[in-house]
Amino acid sequence: MKFIAIDVSFFILFTLTALWNAGGQDSCSHQCGELLGTCSCQVTCQSLGICCPDYKEFCLQISPYSGSLMGGKVFLIENTALNASSVLTCRFKQKIKTSGYVAKDGKAHCISPLLYETGFIPFEVSTDDGLTFPYSGTWLSVHHSKVSDGEKCILVNETKWQYYGTPNTDGNLTLTWTHQALAATRINIEVWGYQETGDSYSENWLAEWKYLYTLAREIPNIGKFSFIPVPAKGNYSTWDFGILRITPSSYSDGQSNIPSVWSREHALAWHLGKDFRNDPNAWATAKCMEWDRKEEKLPNFMEEIIDCPCTLAQARADTGRFHTDYGCDIEKGSVCTYHPGAVHCVRAIQASPQYAAGQQCCYDSTGSQILTHDSTAGSTPDRGHDWGSPPFMKPPRIPGFSHWLYDVISFYYCCLWSDNCHFYMKKRPSSDCRTYHPPRAASAFGDPHFFTFDGLNFTFKGQGEYTLVESDLTSLRVQGRTQQAHFPNGTGAQVTGLSAVAMQENNSDVIEVRYSEDLNLDVLLNQKIVSFSEQSWMDLKGLFLHSTADQNITVMFSSGSGVEIRGSGGFLTLTVLLPEKFMNHTQGLFGVMNGNTEDEYTFKNKTTMSVHASPQQLFEFGANWAVENGTSLFTYDTEFLLNNFFYGEKHNASFLPVFFPYEDPADPLVKEMVLLCGSDPFCRFDVLTTRSLQVGSSTRLSHQNHKLLVENLEPVISCGWLDHPTNGRKNGTTYLLGSTISFICNQGYELTGSKERICQVTGAWSGDTPSCILRTDIKQVILLGCVFGIVGLAVLARLTFLCRKERHKGNQKLVSEVPVVSEQEPMKFQRSF
Repeated sequence: MKFIAIDVSFFILFTLTALWNAGGQDSCSHQCGELLGTCSCQVTCQSLGICCPDYKEFCLQISPYSGSLMGGKVFLIENTALNASSVLTCRFKQKIKTSGYVAKDGKAHCISPLLYETGFIPFEVSTDDGLTFPYSGTWLSVHHSKVSDGEKCILVNETKWQYYGTPNTDGNLTLTWTHQALAATRINIEVWGYQETGDSYSENWLAEWKYLYTLAREIPNIGKFSFIPVPAKGNYSTWDFGILRITPSSYSDGQSNIPSVWSREHALAWHLGKDFRNDPNAWATAKCMEWDRKEEKLPNFMEEIIDCPCTLAQARADTGRFHTDYGCDIEKGSVCTYHPGAVHCVRAIQASPQYAAGQQCCYDSTGSQILTHDSTAGSTPDRGHDWGSPPFMKPPRIPGFSHWLYDVISFYYCCLWSDNCHFYMKKRPSSDCRTYHPPRAASAFGDPHFFTFDGLNFTFKGQGEYTLVESDLTSLRVQGRTQQAHFPNGTGAQVTGLSAVAMQENNSDVIEVRYSEDLNLDVLLNQKIVSFSEQSWMDLKGLFLHSTADQNITVMFSSGSGVEIRGSGGFLTLTVLLPEKFMNHTQGLFGVMNGNTEDEYTFKNKTTMSVHASPQQLFEFGANWAVENGTSLFTYDTEFLLNNFFYGEKHNASFLPVFFPYEDPADPLVKEMVLLCGSDPFCRFDVLTTRSLQVGSSTRLSHQNHKLLVENLEPVISCGWLDHPTNGRKNGTTYLLGSTISFICNQGYELTGSKERICQVTGAWSGDTPSCILRTDIKQVILLGCVFGIVGLAVLARLTFLCRKERHKGNQKLVSEVPVVSEQEPMKFQRSF
């Protein structure tokens, strides 16, 4: 276990303190992150005061700490002064080298490289031209869209750039940038293209950003450039997806890993050849057909992507598996360029397991899902997940760019540059929600009150560190630390609250969220405090980490499980969301998730306690789930934490809480409590035990939020999409329980089957499939019948007359020619006739 060694290390460090003055100490050169014999190079050493003397020299702190995966960002090494004559080399992932430099003030600078991945990237620094690399740190590579506009060059009127050459789109194009971003008086502007070569879904499938040509050379670095585009020369005009790069003119054309300012990735309509400009629709149609043929040969990725939530409420509540699509965000005014009519879209956080595909789900103002079968504004799945997928590096897992190549530029071919959107929608149909199953939610808040996955609630006021939930399915562990609460006057109250939560799944990074001693909310990544000053979203090992502006923290594990934490009135409020696959695979204070509350109080030894247990018995149940040092995920980097939680008992058996707070009618606080809390028992309990209306208010809000979350995650029955009949249309685009779809035929057609169908509780539509058949007007039938009847009678009468006339003539002839016969002959004559 990784963290056993870390915990034991503290004991070793403190027992070896006496050795520190016994001679020469160890060095952090080449050793950052390690525990050495006489000192530490681990991140916790500073707060514990046990760092090696040269820790800050070799274990680097940088600013800024993040930048685009496209590279070219210059960052400062803050804590190390170097000789100005040093030949600086920066090496990322032990193989990608960039040239650094030392400024006149002795501060070293590195340049980030072009990467094909996101996340924290280890780097090392050499001062001897690459012979040794004793200095080390980490650089955060982020999705290109997450870089601030101040770090990009901006395509002014971007729509014009991407439609240039189509009818009525011409003239000048302009780009702007922050000229201070590049320390140069003159700059070059280059065009780069992106491609993925090799056989799809094979080992030789490779991604490449390629320098194409220089658009402008040796122009003043004034932050603005305008030009009239002309078709690119030679084969360059065949590159239809790319990016612009601005670099100091002192560097060679296309030179890699140099100071750069990049534009957004975009469709290169403005540089395409004359065949595009002469007939954009025909050119784009041909490209659309080519894309359609290629798609036919690729695997069907839609069979393995997750289904969309049925409603907007579900989509926003299922934060472990879905996150806001920033291209259509209800919190930012619902500017949904690619999905007109939608108010909010979400994306599946995790890419599909085999093909690394993505899911997108869009919703209208009623909260209903918009489907491409009904509207081009519908949500579309992606062959390449927009955010990429670990281990990145190879198609279709490249963040952002694989998605552009397979799902976005094809949208331009078929939908924006030509009228062939039906081809695109056929290959990218919305998935409905018939197989979607919402997660189960468990919460803890206040003093602390626990709501289990199966809906049971109880209060456990132990002091210590406890297992909230663990699962043998994915080795998920979520642990909570509770500390004694204090009255407003500063004295200790006989209750506790959640002060820290730590979590890990399989061999993922470890995340801890905690209140510091000065009540600031800290987030720790593998024991190191993380700053969200530059990035609110981080791609980490085995998880994604997100922080809102008001410090609501969300951890999204690769299994689809999610953990939400926020500070609230001095206590943490925690919510854990687990997908259906965790059924019968959980234990801890949040109980056994199986839909049965009877076994909610299950001990470590698998014995159970009655759901009607007393608060004192529940106290024993909670104490049973105290963690052990060998399994603790927490960081102990202060003397307080060491003394109270590392060396001390994991469950403080001597701490006896208040089980039944007394509500004194004469207490002036009670009147205020009633006004604040109403009938909320948890709010009332916490006001009485902490003497704080603020705590009560926070508890009341957390309780309301939990109830709303559970309500939003209620399963919804979907009957699936219904098509309109041929030669007819339908009214209604909602396909959930109780929805009614009605059908109407076009003029000249008559409806057979059901005129309307209702989504039933069985998940099936009522009635029969409607169809529209050609209708003949009844008056026309009568008129035509009369006409044909009269004509028929006339013809029949004429034929009868002619037949009789001919027969009469024949009879006369026969009579004149027949001789006289005896009376016995007539019968013979008649038979002969």
